[in-house]
Amino acid sequence: MAAESKSFVSQTCDGSKNASARTLNSDDPVRIRVADLANWTQVGLVFAVIMLAVWTPQGRFNSGLSLLAVFCILWLTFRGPYSARELGFTRPASGAVAIFAAGALITIAIAASGPFTRILGPAHAVPWSRAWQYAIWALAQEFILQSFFYVRLESILGGWRALLATAFLFAVAHIPSPLLTAMSFFGALFFCEMFRRYRNIFPLGLVHAVIGLTIAASLPDRLLHHMRVGIGFLQYHP
Repeated sequence: MAAESKSFVSQTCDGSKNASARTLNSDDPVRIRVADLANWTQVGLVFAVIMLAVWTPQGRFNSGLSLLAVFCILWLTFRGPYSARELGFTRPASGAVAIFAAGALITIAIAASGPFTRILGPAHAVPWSRAWQYAIWALAQEFILQSFFYVRLESILGGWRALLATAFLFAVAHIPSPLLTAMSFFGALFFCEMFRRYRNIFPLGLVHAVIGLTIAASLPDRLLHHMRVGIGFLQYHP
């Protein structure tokens, strides 16, 4: 990974664009190309390991892939050139009200659709013992989505292209569930836009958890397969 530091200009509420490393270092195109290649390599490597983990049966090999993915993400994130603020760690109150308000509207809309979609079957009751575990996993997903994938793609592609690219990767990770794949794409657009504006993964993690649990409790489990993706979706038996 190129060792160059990248300046960060924080987003304002009107969504003005961050100054990127490409603009700030336009006098050194070689370093930009090297940094871009490093970012593409890291994104491709980590996404490939994640997809292998998603599509292999439970067991030692799957556990090894999962641990490898965790190690790569943590190592590359904390050894990378991005500051804690760029990664979304140092502004715990930034944009929280706007994120919570938008998340509440999405949650209400999903819950309101429940009575209409349950004609296809009952939803999946999520016990509290698993709900808090999912909340932790939701925050971890936001860290992976924003602090690893989005910041790298933003450095290469710029803001709005990075939104689409990150949402595409998030949706692909939810194949072959048609419902979760579609919802993940649009959900990631929302999460990434909020991150782009406010650089704060903490309220995003909480909203992600609430939306995910609402989906599980409101929509038919015959379509969600207990919110499983990859090989788990195909192996699901009610």
